[in-house]
Amino acid sequence: MITIRQYEIQDCSSVMGIWNSVVLEGIAFPQDEELTSENADKFFSGQSYTGVAVNDATNEVVGLYILHPNNVGRCGHICNTSYAVKEDCRGLHIGERLVKDSLRAGARLGFRILQFNAVVATNIHALHLYERLGFKQLGRIPQGFRMKDGHYEDIIPHYIELV
Repeated sequence: MITIRQYEIQDCSSVMGIWNSVVLEGIAFPQDEELTSENADKFFSGQSYTGVAVNDATNEVVGLYILHPNNVGRCGHICNTSYAVKEDCRGLHIGERLVKDSLRAGARLGFRILQFNAVVATNIHALHLYERLGFKQLGRIPQGFRMKDGHYEDIIPHYIELV
C-alpha cells in the first residue's frame, strides 16, 4: 500500500535523490542542476505543498510532488506541479496517485486551476495519464524543451480546473 502525506524534513535525503535522478535523466524537468544537501530542504519546504509517496510495508519514499503558484497576483489562483517517481517503482501507478493527490491539495489550498507549463511531447506515459484524468491541452510549443543530449522536443502545456 502507498500512502501520500506531507513532506517532513526526515524525507529530505530520499526525495532529493528521487528529484535529482529525474533532473539527471534530462527528459522531463526543466531544471538542469541537482539539489544539494544544503538547499534541498529549503526547496521542498518552500513549496505551497510537497507530497511524499511512501510504501507502507517498507517505509520507503517512492515518489513526490511539489505544488506552488504558477504565477502571482491576478494569476495567483493557478498552481503548477512537478512529479517524480523512484526509477525502480515506475509503472506501478504511483504517479497517478500523486497527480490525484495534488488535485485535492491544490483545491484545498484555494487554487482554482492546475497548469502544466512544459509536458515534453515524448513523455507519452504522462500525456496518457493527464488525458485520462481530464486535463486539457493548451497547444504545442515547438522545440520548447532542451533534452539532456542537446536536441529539442516540443512541449504541450495542459490545465485542469480544480473547482
